[in-house]
Amino acid sequence: MLAFVFRRLLVNVLVFFAVSVGVFVLVRAAPGDPIRVMVDPVQMQTGGEEFIARKRAELGLDDPLPVQYAAWFKRALTGDLGTSYVSHRPVTEVLTERLGPTVLLMGTALLTAVVLGLLVGTVAAVRRNSAVDYGATVLSLATISVPSFFLGIAAIYLFSLTLGVLPSAGMSTPGGGGGSSDILRHLILPAGILGLSLAGPLTRYVRSGLIGELGADYARTAEAKGATPRRVVVRHALRNALIPLITVLMIYIPQLFGGAVIVEQVFAWPGMGQLVVSSIAQLDYPVIVGFALYISLLVLVCNLAADLLYAVADPRVSLR
Repeated sequence: MLAFVFRRLLVNVLVFFAVSVGVFVLVRAAPGDPIRVMVDPVQMQTGGEEFIARKRAELGLDDPLPVQYAAWFKRALTGDLGTSYVSHRPVTEVLTERLGPTVLLMGTALLTAVVLGLLVGTVAAVRRNSAVDYGATVLSLATISVPSFFLGIAAIYLFSLTLGVLPSAGMSTPGGGGGSSDILRHLILPAGILGLSLAGPLTRYVRSGLIGELGADYARTAEAKGATPRRVVVRHALRNALIPLITVLMIYIPQLFGGAVIVEQVFAWPGMGQLVVSSIAQLDYPVIVGFALYISLLVLVCNLAADLLYAVADPRVSLR
């Protein structure tokens, strides 16, 4: 086990290094000049070019790309991802203060998706080809097919504008103190929409996996020995069906960041999604690179966690 983890960590370090090179190069190859974004049209007429030249030299943007990367990588090894061009604050500080709201949103959405996916998928598999199964299939396909931004807008119109039962934007009510109950009310809509977008695929994977396991010889043998249908499903078939589900879940967790970017924009949620959208518009290179590295790190961690969870879900799996 330890040897396997060590090998995977070594591979992940090499992959992370390659990703950092690719992200750094691609961000700087994007069209546009971040220095010119800082200059307003009036300043361009009164010494703007001199300011641009001085600022580019100050930020090292005139250096060759390998030199820029080497300087950035040397600082990154100490935890310094640079300074934001816009807020003039350390990138790590800027990203960290936005990480909390995003983790809260993603964690709630993930919990919602897993609970819904397991419950609805299990019921659909047990009652195969029934009205419940068809209804679950239609709902899961709908959540997969309809974009999350459209569901978000529809939810705002229904629950905020029409019924007035839930807030439409933000993380807390201005002047409301920001208590846990207030945050929870603001969390329901964005986390629900983000969770539904993941619950649809999970429902289909649980249903198809459980149908296959319920038809296996060991499930019929357990039932023939007197095991109740509930025990056959929960203690035998569902556990074996978790193997492909773990893979899918670990793949979808990093994708939640992509969905969170959209949902945070729709609901004005003050997380990393809002930050990265504004940073792209303002060509804030350090923040964009830092966000991309956060995503790549999450992908590598999820892949390693998936391998370890295989052995937990199925003792027959050997990690070598």
